[in-house]
Amino acid sequence: MAAIFAISSIAGLAQERQFNIIPEPVEISATGNATYQIGRNTPVFVSETGLQFSADYLADYMNRYLGIPLQIEKAKPSKRKTAPKARPAMFSGILLIDKKNSEVSGGYKLSITADKGVLIEGNDAAGVFYGIQTLIQLLPTRAGVLPILPSVQIVDYPRFAYRGMHLDVVRHFFPVDFIKKYIDYLALHKLNYFHWHLTDDQAWRVEMKCRPELTQQGSVREGEIFGLYPGKYEPLPYGGYYTHEDVREIVSYAAERQITVIPEIDIPGHCMAVLATYPQFSTTPDEPKKCALTWGIFNKFNNVLAPKPEVFDFLKDVFSELCDLFPGQYIHVGGDECAKRWWEESEDTQRFMQEHNLKDEKALQSYFIHFVQQVVNGKGKTLIGWDEILEGGISEDCVVMNWRRPASGVKALKTGHRTIFTCSAWSYFNLKESRTQIEIAPRGPLSLEKVYEFQIVPDSLKSEQEKLIWGAQGCLWTEYIPTTWKAEFAIFPRMSALSENVWSPLKKKDWNNFARKVETQVERYELWGARYSDAFFRMQDIERKR
Repeated sequence: MAAIFAISSIAGLAQERQFNIIPEPVEISATGNATYQIGRNTPVFVSETGLQFSADYLADYMNRYLGIPLQIEKAKPSKRKTAPKARPAMFSGILLIDKKNSEVSGGYKLSITADKGVLIEGNDAAGVFYGIQTLIQLLPTRAGVLPILPSVQIVDYPRFAYRGMHLDVVRHFFPVDFIKKYIDYLALHKLNYFHWHLTDDQAWRVEMKCRPELTQQGSVREGEIFGLYPGKYEPLPYGGYYTHEDVREIVSYAAERQITVIPEIDIPGHCMAVLATYPQFSTTPDEPKKCALTWGIFNKFNNVLAPKPEVFDFLKDVFSELCDLFPGQYIHVGGDECAKRWWEESEDTQRFMQEHNLKDEKALQSYFIHFVQQVVNGKGKTLIGWDEILEGGISEDCVVMNWRRPASGVKALKTGHRTIFTCSAWSYFNLKESRTQIEIAPRGPLSLEKVYEFQIVPDSLKSEQEKLIWGAQGCLWTEYIPTTWKAEFAIFPRMSALSENVWSPLKKKDWNNFARKVETQVERYELWGARYSDAFFRMQDIERKR
């Protein structure tokens, strides 16, 4: 597939030049017809040792994908607390500077000139790293093609502070190497939060030193489903989990790429894996329990925690350890799709509600969320939950993740909560991309254009409510995604649409321009060895033939 911006066309008129940068920068202007060529052993300079990883990252990309090694000039340790304010008078190559200013985190300025080369000045270390991601998108999409860069100046910064992507590793398990690759994909799209869904009805996927039986018994289910639900069941034991060492490795890997990992432990519903390990935590302790063998919301099988002293002890142990294991500020508590019929039918639960003046089951769900929040807050961290946590009332410092209709997000904003929009109809990449898609997936379609056009900021909000919109996120649930290649197929190119929606200023968003840029973006996917859906291009062909 031919790139719109071919390297051979650089000598054209500067003002007519088209760039294929996703997400679209705040400002981009060609500054002449001259060019700068990156060659073998082009030097990379850094203003301080804290930028060494970014320099190494760029060098690794150039060498791995284009076969062009760079020469990294190691920074000398300095006692200076601030970066140089003025551009160095003499340099030729690639220079990275952290300006350490008080402007928007992640913002940067990228300048390319024929005589001095590439200068990336970040507002902070994150800004330098994102400047490198933009530079990467000015590079060729094929090895062996010389990187001849146009004279250009780019000023850029993110629209939203939270730019996230989710991955469910419960329904299907992915190895550490793929988790790292997934994080690399986020970094290449300037996304900065990785929401890691670690527990659900089908399994418990993270080691707990305080409760080792959770992974000994709760990380394996007895069988596997093939095909769309209800599908064909086969008794093939399926399991896997992440050790503390795995978690630390992944968290460190993400942090180097300016990404924060948010772990999710789903309670008080979606707990069949917990109950398979501790049947006494259920409202029906005498019934046999096991990890779920299929998907969906389970009203037939008890998957809800009972309000018992030993359950709250369990929650304190698990969330305390989770806070210690994950250094980020945020812990996700789940809180969604709680099948309250099990509480309604339990005499012990109804007695507990009366003793604690809980007027209904929504208030009981809120009681669970408040309990975990106290544990998390006690560790100096902040709780995030799906939008159902609003139902019984929550503290204002809880963050709401809106997965249902946008109206639920508006409710969260109007009650003073910071809100992340990840509405399923626009942001769930496990949905079919087109009606003709042959790969197994639930409902849909969720087209590339629909993802791109999702209105993150709802209409009719007051200015103080708009300020509470933290950002948006894409989600990948894996009931029908058993392999890494299918995960890539599901997220690409829709992750690129998400990226531009959460980063670029609203006035710079243009569907037709984005659709043009996607043709070059898929060449990058091919360069990375990533699989992607061609549904968008098939639809383009159909439109052209009409």
